[in-house]
Amino acid sequence: MTNLTLAVARPVRGARPGRRRAPAARAAFALLVALVATLVLAACTEPEDVTETPLNTDLTVAGSSGAPPELLYRAPLDVPEARSEVVWPGAGAELVDGGPLLLNIYAQDVSDGTVLQNTYTDAPRWRSLTDESVGRDLRDLLRGQRVGARLLRVEEDDGVPVALVVDVLPTRASGEDVPPVEGLPTVTRAEDGTPTVQIPAETSAPAGLVVQPLIRGDGRQVEVGQVVTVRYSGVRWSDGEVFDSTWTDGAAPLSIMIGIGEVNEGWEQGLLEQSVGSQVLLVVPPDLAYGETANPLAGETLVYVVDILDAQFPVTAEEAAEGGADGAGTDTTGDAPADQGESS
Repeated sequence: MTNLTLAVARPVRGARPGRRRAPAARAAFALLVALVATLVLAACTEPEDVTETPLNTDLTVAGSSGAPPELLYRAPLDVPEARSEVVWPGAGAELVDGGPLLLNIYAQDVSDGTVLQNTYTDAPRWRSLTDESVGRDLRDLLRGQRVGARLLRVEEDDGVPVALVVDVLPTRASGEDVPPVEGLPTVTRAEDGTPTVQIPAETSAPAGLVVQPLIRGDGRQVEVGQVVTVRYSGVRWSDGEVFDSTWTDGAAPLSIMIGIGEVNEGWEQGLLEQSVGSQVLLVVPPDLAYGETANPLAGETLVYVVDILDAQFPVTAEEAAEGGADGAGTDTTGDAPADQGESS
């Protein structure tokens, strides 16, 4: 019986194999349900906010009037759109459409700090307030401004991000009028500043150099080694005829370095220590002018009326690359220091 019972029982147990796999099937089904539920929940869940990296557009223009600007920013600077601002306003004469401009210009590639233009290395540029001379965007920025203003323009130029700083300089003398001195030539000025010189009748030319301010400006004093930019007229004492002038149509001012013999000795001595903005009458005797040379003006006493528009020590290429003569230049690695100029 025992053997029979065992023999009959074996097929019964082996005939129902599904009962052994039932727990695994149930687990797989449960896992599938859980996975579907997870996917459904994920589809219904709001996506997480992605924080955008803020644009790096902060730029500070530092530096004082009459000195090269310093641009303080972290390179490369982002320039999503062109922008302009007045770093500081001017207090001089208002600029006139089509009128003359004397500008110091400083431009930098703000992707890496490369200096693209710096007129402080030589002399300011003579332009006119027209599209043809300065371009439409700069013309629009200059319109309504006054002499003495410093302006900033940031834009992409042929794919290069550029920061342009423009200083507006005077185009004629401006300051306090000085009473005329008896026995010296008299000077009258046209509306645009053009001087006319009248030699006193029946008066002998002075034997020595005469330096007489006609307008006393309030700018810096002229020093040896500076590049001085002037407008002038020259007249012969002997007949009152004009022999040279930068006031003729289209003529640019003259820029010369004081102290190296670029001009006659009368100018070297007469302009030294005069103030920017001044108009100075120079009566130069022959020995301080052209003496006994082969020049057509040799032997003549010469009368000059000189408007001193600018005087600056030229910066070197190395100083220009650093952002200015004092060595403090563009910050291309860290945050721009606070409280140094105007920010954009």
